[in-house]
Amino acid sequence: MALLTRITGPRDLDGLTPEQLDRLAAEIRTFLVDEVSKTGGHLGPNLGVVELTIALHRVFESPKDKVLFDTGHQSYVHKLLTGRQDFSKLKMKGGLSGYPSRAESEHDVIENSHASTVLGWADGLAKANEVLKKEDHHVVAVIGDGALTGGMAWEALNNIAVAKDRPLVIVVNDNERSYAPTIGGLANHLATLRTTDGYERFLARGKDILERTPVVGRPLYETLHGAKKGLKDFIAPQGMFEDLGLKYVGPIDGHDIEALESALQRAKRFGGPVIVHCLTEKGRGYQPALADEADRFHAVGKIHPDTGLPIASSGVDWTSVFGEEMVKLGKEREDIVAITAAMLQPVGLDKFAKTFPDRVYDVGIAEQHGAVSAAGLATGGLHPVFAVYATFLNRAFDQVLMDVALHNCGVTFVLDRAGVTGTDGASHNGMWDMSILQCVPNLRIAAPRDADQVRAQLREAVEVDDAPTVVRFSKGAVGPAVKAVGKVGGMDVLRRPAEGTADVLLVSVGALAPMCLEIADLLDKQGITTTVVDPRWVKPVDEALAPLAEQHRVVVTVEDNSRAGGVGSAVAQALRDAGVDVPLRDFGIPPRFLDHASRKEVMAEIGLTAPDIARQVTGLVAKLDGRLEDTPAEAARD
Repeated sequence: MALLTRITGPRDLDGLTPEQLDRLAAEIRTFLVDEVSKTGGHLGPNLGVVELTIALHRVFESPKDKVLFDTGHQSYVHKLLTGRQDFSKLKMKGGLSGYPSRAESEHDVIENSHASTVLGWADGLAKANEVLKKEDHHVVAVIGDGALTGGMAWEALNNIAVAKDRPLVIVVNDNERSYAPTIGGLANHLATLRTTDGYERFLARGKDILERTPVVGRPLYETLHGAKKGLKDFIAPQGMFEDLGLKYVGPIDGHDIEALESALQRAKRFGGPVIVHCLTEKGRGYQPALADEADRFHAVGKIHPDTGLPIASSGVDWTSVFGEEMVKLGKEREDIVAITAAMLQPVGLDKFAKTFPDRVYDVGIAEQHGAVSAAGLATGGLHPVFAVYATFLNRAFDQVLMDVALHNCGVTFVLDRAGVTGTDGASHNGMWDMSILQCVPNLRIAAPRDADQVRAQLREAVEVDDAPTVVRFSKGAVGPAVKAVGKVGGMDVLRRPAEGTADVLLVSVGALAPMCLEIADLLDKQGITTTVVDPRWVKPVDEALAPLAEQHRVVVTVEDNSRAGGVGSAVAQALRDAGVDVPLRDFGIPPRFLDHASRKEVMAEIGLTAPDIARQVTGLVAKLDGRLEDTPAEAARD
């Protein structure tokens, strides 16, 4: 790592020779494989952008020039070249984020790590440079071919193209993939560009021949050159971009630093919006990644660096339970179809796709379109199951509300990675879904507590054909089944006192059932009896909950969702509406963005642990008994 350790900032790249740059690229790939294999992270995307990132930092002057990364999972090389080479705690508490982070470096701009937003950011920054007359400042947006399938990217392009003299460089990192191979009309267009020689080389060859042709040679060449727009579309159809008013450069070998620098320098000098189309190879230089047809090691856990094999198995996960049940449902019902937004394997639909290839639709990174298309599928007589990360459903809220729910469409949304996900940081925690969906009329939300309930509640959801349904579950391994000991209305009773009535009614939401049973055990040791119920369907609030709450002294709700507008708020409103005046304490995620750390560490930081909750509930019961006065902090919180 002789060269890499000498790089403390982008300008350290300036004096390197072409041979040294190639050596540096090799060192970076070795570093990435060695370090990411120890911690887990986004390996394949970063192996593919090594030369591209080096070229970007040699041509542009970050942080004066803004180099923006769409999604940001390909920013590890950028981190290395901007002075961040301690990857020992990547994605861990106190270590580097897996995405760009303003807290880490002045070279980082966008933190949200949701795809297709970079061009909007770039448009705004370029406009700001223009207004403030920062003529020597440049804006560079790096966007993958997968992210270009998102509608926001094209909305931004439509605006960017208007200003012919506003400098903005768009680098299309075209590796034919997002997680899986990129699909759709845009992918086909880019594939055409990849497989043509381009009109410039065609004209160069033609010029040599025609200029040697007496009399008509030169005039004919000028005619051809004058008609270059039509010729471009015939030889290398980049016209889609140029029809928008964007200068197109490429395709460029994304692993040839000299070619990349030449193209980026031309784009930098142009003075208007330019697209630089770079062809890269996801997972380049690491054979286990290249051999992984599913996603080229897009994201890995801890692996053996030589083989790429996982070091340890985490057991059966929530996603695979859902995926297996989908295949069973597909065999039973021909009307069941599946939708994914460029994440077929991560959301567990790969087995369904192999079994029913004609009944799965990958819409690209276009959650809004996916939701509306689902409404159309439902109206056409099918039952679509749209599987998506919980955090990404935020992007399709309007469509869920106005297209699916308003039209009473039987669509099932399956939300993976719900609740605290931890290591991917603020933008990937699925902590808003149960809040933003509470206001959608007729929509129903299921929160399964274990694998058995995932199967059962998915089946219940797809039986609903006149309203949207949601099934949400956590990330990672699913624990043992949590058996019910009884039933009240549609709710499962997980624990009840041996005799008589209980002090506390504990409403457990989804995967937090084991924690809630632990809370009940801790309360029991304090002489406080507890009933624990799992509503199963948390929206609408079960009608049997209010009468049950009236039999208890305190109601406590526990959810891995934002406390603002979450299940606790819905339960409180239901009790008020029913005239049940019982004290309620809701526990959940505070309304703030959470730093990256393990799920356990995040839960501890926000006080969402059994001891923390039991301690507060004990204090609340003691106050009701008159045995404890409010502290100023407790009084303010209440």
